[in-house]
Amino acid sequence: MKHKHADLIKAWADGAEIEQACRNGIGEILWCPFKGDWQEHYEYRIKPEPKPDIVLFIGATLDFVSKLILVKYDGDNLKLTFDGETGKLKSAEVIL
Repeated sequence: MKHKHADLIKAWADGAEIEQACRNGIGEILWCPFKGDWQEHYEYRIKPEPKPDIVLFIGATLDFVSKLILVKYDGDNLKLTFDGETGKLKSAEVIL
């Protein structure tokens, strides 16, 4: 009979990173590093590839009459880099 996790065990043997399901205090599943002990009643997965960062170039200018900042989404004087996993801003660069 084929082991329940045979495909994952083979992937692991071929070098794939494996994670196992862990539960936090309120029952949510968190993915933890594999501890090297295959259990029939545990849940495992191949560790997914991280999502790439998102880079946006925008233009910002000041309208001296109304004192408003004007933003142009196809501009070129600001480079914003967002984390692909969390969506949080990682860096901002002024391009002169």
